[in-house]
Amino acid sequence: MTQEKPSLSDLRIDDRSRDGGQGRIVVWILLVVVIVAAGVGGWYFFFKAPPPAVVRVTAAVEESGSASGGNPSVLNASGYVTARRRATVSSKVTGKVVEVHVEEGMAVKQGQVLARLDDATYRRYFELAEAELAVARRNADESEVRLKQAQLTLGRTRSLLKDGIVGQADLDRDEAEVNAIKARLDLYREQVLVSDRQVAVRRNDLDDTVIRAPFSGVAITKDAQPGEMVSPVSAGGGFTRTGISTIVDMASLEIEVDVNEAYINRVKSGQPVEATIDAYPDWKIPAHVITMVPTADRQKATVLVRIGFDRSTSSRSSRATSSDEKLDPRILPDMGVKVAFLGAAQPTGAPATPRVTIPKTAIRTDQGQDIVYVVVGDHVERRAIRQNPSQGDNASVVAGLAAGDRVVIEGPPDLTDGRKVEVK
Repeated sequence: MTQEKPSLSDLRIDDRSRDGGQGRIVVWILLVVVIVAAGVGGWYFFFKAPPPAVVRVTAAVEESGSASGGNPSVLNASGYVTARRRATVSSKVTGKVVEVHVEEGMAVKQGQVLARLDDATYRRYFELAEAELAVARRNADESEVRLKQAQLTLGRTRSLLKDGIVGQADLDRDEAEVNAIKARLDLYREQVLVSDRQVAVRRNDLDDTVIRAPFSGVAITKDAQPGEMVSPVSAGGGFTRTGISTIVDMASLEIEVDVNEAYINRVKSGQPVEATIDAYPDWKIPAHVITMVPTADRQKATVLVRIGFDRSTSSRSSRATSSDEKLDPRILPDMGVKVAFLGAAQPTGAPATPRVTIPKTAIRTDQGQDIVYVVVGDHVERRAIRQNPSQGDNASVVAGLAAGDRVVIEGPPDLTDGRKVEVK
């Protein structure tokens, strides 16, 4: 068997083998480029900071007395200023208004005339009753004169009977006449009493056309005008007024708040209260608990608490005032007010627990923990806080915040610790 001799063609490199090596190099290069691009993309996605979040902030406000050793607040609530003496003054009779002597904001005294109704008909009835009384009195006077005459005649008849000049029949006739006149006189006297009482009734009806203030106060509404009809009861047509004016006794103003029944054990009669009217947020008004209405609202689960203003300190002046002095004129009925029920004063020298007030909208919940976000520089910090049970729009924070801290009250729901923010 003969062996083939090698030739130059055996030393030639196959083009397919040469191309396959270059393809593998290109694949490795592309793979490296993809890996680098993925790394850059991941770094950009995971490590680049998101854009600043737009937020709204408010400053935490220190509660008065919390850091000065005074009475700390044990419960906050919201309510309204109300008047214990408030009346819509109306008439006792139905009639047309002819005069109105009251305007909104006018101070009135007890018994002052507020309005007058058309009294033409009532005055005629009154005059008729007076005329009937006069007639009854004249009849009684006439009967008294006749009685005196009949008694004189009876005396003469008795004298003549003793002398035998007249008979017994004449005496019986004169006695009957005297008795008849006495009976008629008694009737006329009763008629005088009836007529006198009728005059009193008509006079009272006439007085009912004059509407007077039942107590001293301030008129807050004017509900009728001259020419309108007023009535003590509501008419079906809707064109009849049921009142002339609403009067409020400003000295009887107090505060009414609804306290959640779960926290009513923190309130007691005589407890000191600090009230803040919404219209004057910097004005702290000393007050006290008058009483708790001994019933609960089953639908709202609240108990009504009455709070009275301290008269000696609620006026503009700092001097002591009498118990019947009016309250500060800035306090008006139906004003919104926030109250803080104060607890026992802290012992002298004891460290005061700082308490601040923030809106409830600033508080978020994370895994059962109350948190807030505080703006520090250009970013936010997550703070865990502890708050007292409260009612109303504000929360009393006892731990986690200090007065002046800027807390976020409006921002994105995905806000995180350390994120940059832009304060709006």
